[in-house]
Amino acid sequence: MANQINPNKLYLSKWTSTSPQQKEKHFLVTKLLRNEQEQVESVVIEALMTKKEYTIPWQHLKVSDHWLPGWK
Repeated sequence: MANQINPNKLYLSKWTSTSPQQKEKHFLVTKLLRNEQEQVESVVIEALMTKKEYTIPWQHLKVSDHWLPGWK
């Protein structure tokens, strides 16, 4: 099943990883990265626990096997 997402509304959204690595389970979208046509291509997510940042294609958040909306 896929999460329904409007990429323009991802900024500051909260996500939970279904397979946490190094205690990084809860994430916050801190940046939207856009192309020349102003379409969102990827997002920067920050792990709450470690403050590490990762850049991922925003479509990865649609995969409910890996990401759940909100903090669970």
